Amino acid sequence: MKITVAPDSFKECLSASRVAEAMARGLRAASPRAQVELVPMADGGEGTVDALVAATGGRTVRTWAPDPLGRPVPAAWGLLGDGRRAVIEMAAASGLERLAVHERDPLRTSTRGTGTLIRAALDAGVRELVVGVGGSATVDCGMGMAAELGARFLDADGRPIEDPCGGRLADVRAIELDGLDARLASVRVTVACDVTNPLTGPDGAAPVYAPQKGADAAATRRLALGIESFAAVVRAATGRDVADLPGAGAAGGLAAGLLAFLGAEIRNGARTVIEAVGLRARMAGSALVLTGEGRLDRQSAFGKVPAAVAQEARRAGAPAVAIAGAVEPGFEKLYDMGLCAAFSICRGPIPLEEALAHPEPLLESAAEAVLRLWLAAAQRGAD
Repeated sequence: MKITVAPDSFKECLSASRVAEAMARGLRAASPRAQVELVPMADGGEGTVDALVAATGGRTVRTWAPDPLGRPVPAAWGLLGDGRRAVIEMAAASGLERLAVHERDPLRTSTRGTGTLIRAALDAGVRELVVGVGGSATVDCGMGMAAELGARFLDADGRPIEDPCGGRLADVRAIELDGLDARLASVRVTVACDVTNPLTGPDGAAPVYAPQKGADAAATRRLALGIESFAAVVRAATGRDVADLPGAGAAGGLAAGLLAFLGAEIRNGARTVIEAVGLRARMAGSALVLTGEGRLDRQSAFGKVPAAVAQEARRAGAPAVAIAGAVEPGFEKLYDMGLCAAFSICRGPIPLEEALAHPEPLLESAAEAVLRLWLAAAQRGAD
């Protein structure tokens, strides 16, 4: 009997690989002869590098890159098993986790570090690049990223802007792309994203995301005006209108910068990972599929890993079951997408701290219980 295990990470708790391994131990406790196919998943945010590296037999590479305030930090990215594809989490260099709370200021932060990681991937000779855009500390529309790759942003006096960051967006009057790394022309870039916010407007990068990155009301208004101005200059320089594109506002507009300057395309993060790891082929012949994430709720149906895996399982003709740290109202939408059942790892009232401290035994127990129930039902059906 083959069982595919394809969970997301339990954020701030366990990586997707460790979640999958814990589930597998529980499955083998219920059926020692079960063939368990482990396919750790991600949706473009935290864990995307680990999931793709593990699933393709690749390797993790560390590169020194500037953090959101320009300080050098070691940042990890992934070279996939075929050596032709790479995956980058922008948060590795340009993420909010790189900053102390008092340092968070999207008027000052930049995506230069993400540009450094992209250049490192180009140096490795890749032909395809996946950029996960969750967890950013920036609202610079990818200006820092593009500057690091050779673009020049000029102010009203025609002088280069040496500190590309959110606070300088409104100062950009012209963009020169002649110096952009020529290797980018032969590389396919995909933005792995699980949001659909546009770059501008009330649902855009500044009003929705800037406050999460440390901006007060005044800074948010300044960023919103700067983004509108910057989008107009980008349109004049590239011919690409990124202002209203769904998803362009992700990561403080980094997605828009990747679209405009690198010719990227935006795709749902979970679907991108599913294709990169070959989930459909690896799931073939499975009698059961397990997936999960830290919290299963109404948002889980909107492009998250459990929804995407459940859809693949339905196509494969296999029942899909989700195991989560918490199962909250609204998750029932997943039933329409192919999910058969959902279970929490907590058997009863338990302090959150305890669940976070010792999640693996809880996952093992839940997976074992799921399979024992499934085997009993299968046996009764055979009788």
